[in-house]
Amino acid sequence: MHVPDGKKIYFASDNHLGAPTGDQSLPREKKFVQWLDTVKDDAAAIFLLGDLFDFWFEYKTVVPKGFTRTMGKLAEITDSGVPVYYFVGNHDLWMNGYFEKELNIPVFHRPQEFLLNDKCFLIGHGDGLGPGDKGYKRMKKVFTNPVAKWFFRWLHPDIGVRLAQYLSVKNKVISGDEDVKFLGEDKEWLVQYCKRKLEQKHYDYFIFGHRHLPLEIRLNETATYVNLGDWIGYYTYAVFDGNILELKEYRQ
Repeated sequence: MHVPDGKKIYFASDNHLGAPTGDQSLPREKKFVQWLDTVKDDAAAIFLLGDLFDFWFEYKTVVPKGFTRTMGKLAEITDSGVPVYYFVGNHDLWMNGYFEKELNIPVFHRPQEFLLNDKCFLIGHGDGLGPGDKGYKRMKKVFTNPVAKWFFRWLHPDIGVRLAQYLSVKNKVISGDEDVKFLGEDKEWLVQYCKRKLEQKHYDYFIFGHRHLPLEIRLNETATYVNLGDWIGYYTYAVFDGNILELKEYRQ
């Protein structure tokens, strides 16, 4: 993908819209939509790296209600010709065609490589990557199992969505009861994952979400790992101008 002069590529992640309640997340949603408004004019592309919603499940004819401002703004952006790319997170991994059909947004379920100008990027949400976190990896296999999804789909949406919301608000990161801290490079699983990938191939940038912590770590002389933080406490995003990637905070 070529980034024209004067254009930029934007990256954001982990909005968790709907958490802990719709009313409480509405100010965050409005702020995110304002940010989309500020970047749409000079955006060559926008990458959303997962957990836009705190819960998302696509039934055959039903999707969770709400998030109208976000959906409308994304439709406006793609209709104007600016491409948007979406990577599912661990809270919205049950996407199955709605974004592609309604919003013209490609959806990825695994990290993907992108060549932006002459820079090689590896981009994804970040959950379940690297060593450790075996409990979550087992749980993800259950969540993505076709049989488990089939059974969940037969729950009435009012029951299924309420159950998912109940489980989600127990997450201390989302509720604000837990301060996310940097664990050190040897204990950050995504850092370890990136270092292992560099043993196989050169990348200039690794961009992930999931950790809810803005991070920019030099892995070697030419490779950098960036974590986008979140839109709950940090309101951070990354911008690539064709040459340099920067991590920034959105302030109204």
